[in-house]
Amino acid sequence: MEVYTVTVATGTSEYSGTNNYIFMTLIGEKGESERTLLDNPGLDFCRGAVDQYRVTSKESLGSLLLVRLEKEKYFVEDNWFCRYVTVEPPGEKRLLTFPCYRWLIGNARVEIREGTAKTLVDDSSAKLLQHRKAELQERQNTFRWVTWATGIPRCVDAKAETDLPQDVRFDNEKRSDFEHSLQYALLELSLKKLAIIFGKSWSDLDDFKRIFWKLRSPIAEYCMDHWKEDWLFGYQCLNGSNPRMIKKCSVLPGNFPVTSDMVQSSMPAKTNLDKELKAGNIFLLDYAIMDGIPANTIKGKPQFIAAPLCLLYQHPDEGLIPIAIQLEQTPDLDTPIFLPRDPPLAWLLAKMWVRHSEFQVFQLLSHLLRTHLVVEVFCVATLRQLPAVHPIYKLLAPHLRYTLEINCRGRTQLISPNGIFKRVVSTGGDGLLILSQREYKVLTYRSLQPHFDFTDRGVFQVPNYFYRENSLMLWEAIHSFVSDMVSLYYHTDQDVEKDPELQAWIKDIADEGFTELPNFGLSNKLCSKEELSTLLTVAIFTSTAQHAATNNGQFDWCAWVPNTPCTMRLPPPSDKDAVTMEMIMASLPDVGQSCVQMAITWHLGRAQPDAIPLGQYTQKHFTEPLALELIETFQKKLKEIEDQILDQNAGLDLQYLVLLPSRIENSITI
Repeated sequence: MEVYTVTVATGTSEYSGTNNYIFMTLIGEKGESERTLLDNPGLDFCRGAVDQYRVTSKESLGSLLLVRLEKEKYFVEDNWFCRYVTVEPPGEKRLLTFPCYRWLIGNARVEIREGTAKTLVDDSSAKLLQHRKAELQERQNTFRWVTWATGIPRCVDAKAETDLPQDVRFDNEKRSDFEHSLQYALLELSLKKLAIIFGKSWSDLDDFKRIFWKLRSPIAEYCMDHWKEDWLFGYQCLNGSNPRMIKKCSVLPGNFPVTSDMVQSSMPAKTNLDKELKAGNIFLLDYAIMDGIPANTIKGKPQFIAAPLCLLYQHPDEGLIPIAIQLEQTPDLDTPIFLPRDPPLAWLLAKMWVRHSEFQVFQLLSHLLRTHLVVEVFCVATLRQLPAVHPIYKLLAPHLRYTLEINCRGRTQLISPNGIFKRVVSTGGDGLLILSQREYKVLTYRSLQPHFDFTDRGVFQVPNYFYRENSLMLWEAIHSFVSDMVSLYYHTDQDVEKDPELQAWIKDIADEGFTELPNFGLSNKLCSKEELSTLLTVAIFTSTAQHAATNNGQFDWCAWVPNTPCTMRLPPPSDKDAVTMEMIMASLPDVGQSCVQMAITWHLGRAQPDAIPLGQYTQKHFTEPLALELIETFQKKLKEIEDQILDQNAGLDLQYLVLLPSRIENSITI
């Protein structure tokens, strides 16, 4: 009689434990063990427990291949989350670990493999090859591609988050917090709205302070105090929620007729616009993508959209400052060029219009499209084409946690026909989809790689561009880690080419996910280790650092509504001298819209209570020592980056900390 000592680890989140019957069968190359009911005196499989049992076999099983777990109902149905199983074979000192990290729901049966990562060519056992094939067939039936809307990346086939399998759903604590925090924010701001409506009038910019109660942050308060200052406008172009818009301008666009005389007062006497263009100190924000986007109608009232051009100058003393703004793409008598020397309210309103366009672009394009929807393609392809034992699945799985559910919620609650965007945002309704389709047409694989992005925008020399410095450090750390992991499992480029599961994965990404995108620039074949490493770095960087850069600071920069308004209720001004405070207040979001903007940006931008920081792997998919050493090296590098960023920000009034590794989530969960 052979006796195997096994331990079974139950999940640590709420409701992970079970009082149902759990059976185990060990499957080896020579046969199967007894089907054993796992039952110790007292309670088994409590939340967070690691329980030990004995499983017997009449004969030696040989090398262990699989562990079969079965759950059967006991009085009432009680789902169970298994983290992992360990097995100590008889007479051996070694411990085999079988990662699971799955829910067993109903009368369920799962078979899990020992944790050593293996590509298809590493497997020779007929049982393991069949297990691999069956796992992928089941996943492909579960996770299907669908076109939610034409002209944007395809996504998982789920009409709502409730259609998703439990393994990719929020844990209960996350679900409760997500729903309750939003209700809390909306309730608090509803009370403020009532207090304002039944109190004093809403007639001055200072009135926005009256919705600044408990929901606040140090940067939001700093923004409230300094938002009118031109240097802070420029700072946000570099280190705000949309730091990828600004480009170097060597030649003025033909539709932006700024003259040297117009902007001379913004420059030192010894220089002029032509000299600064040649010196590389002039930059451009061009919102041409907004031109002609249909505006929303909210409660029967039309909203308004502009497509501004904004010229900025890297001043030797003042930093990056705006020096000219045109609010439409076509210059004419009704489209003046606004300048800092204009009446103060006119210049202020022009900057608000630029920041209003910024809200649309950062939320829908930089944030939703270029992080959430891009990463969902990787998520669906990984679940469909890579079995759990595959090294690339093990590498990516922690960076795909919760992404499918948060994207489903986004489609049903934020950008749906009756979602929050339709209620309060100027691009709500048809506009947001048209805007996203325009961006998707010009989306390139190259632009998702930060070093190319900074090169193509000509911004490598801009000082105090903390987003650039931090994101490049993080990219290099991730790329180094990923390259080492790839080299651990693929010794040559031919190993990459000859992995059929990997080739099916990239084909799913390129042909099914990023469909109708001939100029994206990603092949549907992987031919080298470097190509694979770069692609994996794009996936991990986008789901971690890039998402943090666009998401985590949104409350900081949008809570003070005049700084980044979600909608505008009057058309852009055509007469500089006609701008009044009454016009500004009538243009900005009303009390209700402002309250919702504050609530949503707080809800989406706040630190998540169950966040797993970048590089921390609470689920141990890798078990072999060499892989674990690489993870430890990656974590040490992230700690060095953390210390460097903290040193960089020491003593600064306005700190850029959104790319601290400890504040970057390991996946897109919000």
